[in-house]
Amino acid sequence: MAERVALVTGGGRGIGRAISLRLAADGFAVAVNYRRDAAAAEATCADIAAAGGTARAFPADVADRADCVRLADLVLADFGRLDALVCNAGIASRGNPVADTDPEELDRVVRTLAYGPFWLCQRLLPALRERERADIVLVSSVNATTAMPGGAPYMMGKVALEALGATLAVEEMRHGIHTNIVAPGLVATDMGDRLARALTGVASATELDARFPYGRVCRPEDVADVVGYLVSPAAGYLNGQRVAVDGGAPRMG
Repeated sequence: MAERVALVTGGGRGIGRAISLRLAADGFAVAVNYRRDAAAAEATCADIAAAGGTARAFPADVADRADCVRLADLVLADFGRLDALVCNAGIASRGNPVADTDPEELDRVVRTLAYGPFWLCQRLLPALRERERADIVLVSSVNATTAMPGGAPYMMGKVALEALGATLAVEEMRHGIHTNIVAPGLVATDMGDRLARALTGVASATELDARFPYGRVCRPEDVADVVGYLVSPAAGYLNGQRVAVDGGAPRMG
């Protein structure tokens, strides 16, 4: 595992940061992608380095095709190879019903959640095919299968993302690539806090701990642990799977 390289989009904050730290702890060199928060990405890389790992930060907006191509090329030029691609970067809908949704919002959300992963996979598949074992993990959401009012752009993006994952799983298995989907429920992150605040009025998602299975809302590390398993030798015969990380409660209680 020490020689493997992973690219994590949105890897500096929240779920992405937890995934970056977990993969680094498992021996991956990590390319930490970010869109705007350079300080968070650099802090994640510094934490990985302090623990003896290797990580570098790469700015790119995955909603932009040219940025995706540039990101892919920079990571390959810097590390020389890629073994795992984790498409985690995401943005939320603004909570408007379909009748009031700005077309530009729909375009931005779907480009971020679905088009970006498509462009990255397309550019990086030749490099992934060169590895004896390679992995693609797409971070989706329980809301790909559970509708919420005001969430059409987000749900549409996640459904499209999962369609991409299902297709890659059957297309790329002959090349030794494993493609799997991780679908968290509510997670205690900045985005999770905003969702919890909009739906229940609480200041942070952790205030809802008592309402959730096992006495807590999902933490970023819970998602990262599943991603770490999926790209590990222990998951060497898993492909095309969708793992819901929601404690068995796909809707917020």
